Amino acid sequence: MITEAEKLVANGPQQMNNLCLGGFASKNCLSSYKFGKKVAKMLQAINDLISKGVFDKVAESQPAASVVVRPEERPIALQPTIEKVWNCIVDKDVGIIGLYGLGGVGKTTLLTQIKFCTTANGLDVVIWALLNPGRISVEEKAVDIYGVLRIKRFVVLLDDLWERVDLNQVGIPKPSQDNGSKLIFTTRYLELCGEMEAREKIKVECLEPKDAWKLFQDKVGDETLNSHPNIRKLAKQVVERCGGLPLALITIGRAMACKTTPGDWKYAIEMLKRCSLPKMENEVFPLLKFSYDNLPNVTMKCCLLYCCLYPEDYCIPKKRLVEYWFCEGMLNEFDRISEAQMQGDYIISSLLNALCELEAKENKFFVKAGAQLFEEPDIKIWECAKRMSVMKNNIEVIIETPKCPNLHSLFLSENKLKVINYGFFQFIPHLTVLNLSNSSALQVLPRGISQLISLECLDLSHTAIRELAIELKSLTKLKMLDLSCIPYLRRIPRNLISSFSRLQIFRITSLTSEDYPEEDNVLNGGNENLIEELKSLQHLNTLSMLPLTSMFALERSLSFNLFRCCTQEFRLSGFKESKCCLQTLNLRNCENVEEIKMEKLHTWVSPGTSYTSPFYTLTSVSFQDCHKLTDVTWLILVPNLRYLGLVQCVKIEEILSQGKFGEVADVRIPYPIPFLKLEKLVLCSICPELKKLPLNSDSAKGNRITIDGNEDWWAEIEWENEATRQTFSPFFRSYS
Repeated sequence: MITEAEKLVANGPQQMNNLCLGGFASKNCLSSYKFGKKVAKMLQAINDLISKGVFDKVAESQPAASVVVRPEERPIALQPTIEKVWNCIVDKDVGIIGLYGLGGVGKTTLLTQIKFCTTANGLDVVIWALLNPGRISVEEKAVDIYGVLRIKRFVVLLDDLWERVDLNQVGIPKPSQDNGSKLIFTTRYLELCGEMEAREKIKVECLEPKDAWKLFQDKVGDETLNSHPNIRKLAKQVVERCGGLPLALITIGRAMACKTTPGDWKYAIEMLKRCSLPKMENEVFPLLKFSYDNLPNVTMKCCLLYCCLYPEDYCIPKKRLVEYWFCEGMLNEFDRISEAQMQGDYIISSLLNALCELEAKENKFFVKAGAQLFEEPDIKIWECAKRMSVMKNNIEVIIETPKCPNLHSLFLSENKLKVINYGFFQFIPHLTVLNLSNSSALQVLPRGISQLISLECLDLSHTAIRELAIELKSLTKLKMLDLSCIPYLRRIPRNLISSFSRLQIFRITSLTSEDYPEEDNVLNGGNENLIEELKSLQHLNTLSMLPLTSMFALERSLSFNLFRCCTQEFRLSGFKESKCCLQTLNLRNCENVEEIKMEKLHTWVSPGTSYTSPFYTLTSVSFQDCHKLTDVTWLILVPNLRYLGLVQCVKIEEILSQGKFGEVADVRIPYPIPFLKLEKLVLCSICPELKKLPLNSDSAKGNRITIDGNEDWWAEIEWENEATRQTFSPFFRSYS
């Protein structure tokens, strides 16, 4: 059109020359008329074109190919998992599939291996989307997407989910048996699989040692591995440090591909111990840091970082860890340890897929756990710390007087401590957790410990402490006091334990000395004095106590409603009974006890139409060295028993005595089939008189039972019929 207009403009001067009489007439009227008509027509055409010239796109993109082939890592040991995923894909009942596992374990690689041929498998469309946190938004296109997908059989692959995606909001029809579509996603969290309503949840595991070595060897190359006789052996140490994590194996393998001297490999091993290899920092740590940053709340982050107080590869006791968290005030949703334990268990389960050491400095941690120290570190280095651990070292004497206004947790456990300076605790006003456990040479606590008025947790277990000072009464905020396994503890002043009015966790077990000073000592008097003091502790929730040496002490303990109904754990070595919320019961060294009468236990149950066993929450029961005990018929009142152990109970003739059911008229047995939930039966140092087990074919339903015993004893057991014997024979495991 521009070309035609330019021709008209070029003819314009000639047409102007034909005009006369001031432009009102033409020397060639026909020519001027035709020219004017062409100009008018051209102007109209240009105006029409301009009005239509508002363009969203100048050119359309080329339609995407139905299948895009892209380069990818050759998978190692993924074939079984791929087959498992594929079986879910072809299963019409499975619509949503969740793949979960550690960061760097190979979930994305697995997703890329799932090949779809849209024609061969009847799929109309395959969609791949990477969903990083914070990048998911609800768009107006959702309606259009839904309009297209609702009439198609599709597969949607969502990589790296960190939070629940509302399929309706993004326009994805929910996969179902009717539409034959599939949704497959990867995530680090098993919980998210539940939130996404995954029909199948498949865990992507780390590599086994053989496969880990194969992957690492592939990345390093045989030329490097054979460049020196010692390198292959050192390389295997590096692989072991990577823990089967493919991302670490690949990253470090590439970094070591040109390292041909043993010195380079030894340096790499040392740096791996310290987690400071440059390649690890640049490629692996950002991934872990990302995991840490995306933990759902500050509580989980604090709980995770608290774990770095322990040495590398240390087996951290979960229950004790939660108790420390509780006393530090991290589990602030609950006031009672029994409830906080549930929150702690949830946090531990959520953290099993997370790892981070990067913010330890920012949170003012000072950790030299398992560092082979022979003396305390220079106080200038750790005076600003909020949490400190020098556990599992060789420190014998602490002589400094630090000023630590911010220190909340101090781990001095598993050292060779003999002496702690009197003034050591003088300027640590906010200390809440003090762990001195497993210091087997520590006999005396410094008097200065009484100045820790903020202390909530004092762990003295497995030490050689001989007495507690009355000055400890100043520790009024104490919630946990652990005196378990202190064999030489000889004196606890009267009114000391009862002064800890906030105490929720109290343990005092395994005392071996009987030479207790008589004056002002709660350990005298067959435990009656200690029980009397415990009586005033209204918040007591977890109790492990000294052996009960008299029936009076037993009756006194059971007469306190607090003991029966609020104590979560009783571990009274020597003799014991317990309560409504009891979970674990251990009877040890009850040499003169012949039976536990059902009517005595049944009196705990309040009259009423609805019966609930007083042992409804009891799941674990064990008897050891109860040499006169002939049966444990009262266990018929324990409907949820999962573990039963009988050790050195030589007079046991039958576990449940049918003849005793009718001895007490008002005892109702609401659970006619005993031990329906039993998972493990341990019969150790065997009970020679025991000839019949309280098990039938119904007992094997639902749970697999492991039975530890002796071949000769097993052969003499009387079974109700051969079918029952065959039912339980596969569960038997010889104990020697």
